[in-house]
Amino acid sequence: MNPKFQIRPLLLVLIVVLAALSRLLPHPYNFTPVTAIALFGGAYFSRTYLAFLVPLLAMWISDLLLNNIVYAAYFEQFAWFGSGSVYLAFGLIVGLGILFLKKVKPGRLILTTLAASTLFFLVTNFASWLGMAVYSKDLSGLLQAYIAGLPFFRTALLGDLVYSLLLFGSFEWVKRQYPQLVQKTA
Repeated sequence: MNPKFQIRPLLLVLIVVLAALSRLLPHPYNFTPVTAIALFGGAYFSRTYLAFLVPLLAMWISDLLLNNIVYAAYFEQFAWFGSGSVYLAFGLIVGLGILFLKKVKPGRLILTTLAASTLFFLVTNFASWLGMAVYSKDLSGLLQAYIAGLPFFRTALLGDLVYSLLLFGSFEWVKRQYPQLVQKTA
């Protein structure tokens, strides 16, 4: 059996899990690896089901730890899931990674990360507008929801760019050191 097929997926899983667990470390609000993990999974897992499954599972496990240990005071009972809109956006971002990051190049990575950050912002703030009584259910309320999210978007965008460059840059560097990790395409 060729060791490339054993080592590469394990290394990808390890990178995703470590990035997801970094959410447990102190950090500025919304400065997280969430978008980078989704893009990374979409870009590097050769099997589509793994591109979705590994990042989503890592995200879910880190949410379990965050919600039930770090933020336990905010939940009346054990919290099994975070926001559905976050997971929806996360899945869509994996799709962006699959579509646009088959060949990882710095410019393409930055543009895709910016698109992913914007997508996450649009989806999650739309869900806030739908689900929160504080916003009127008209165009004015929707605009208020997006405006209210802008301060969080700035920090999230910075975190997305930093983590994307860190995750992708690290893996590309490792691939240069260990050419057996480079996946051949047919």
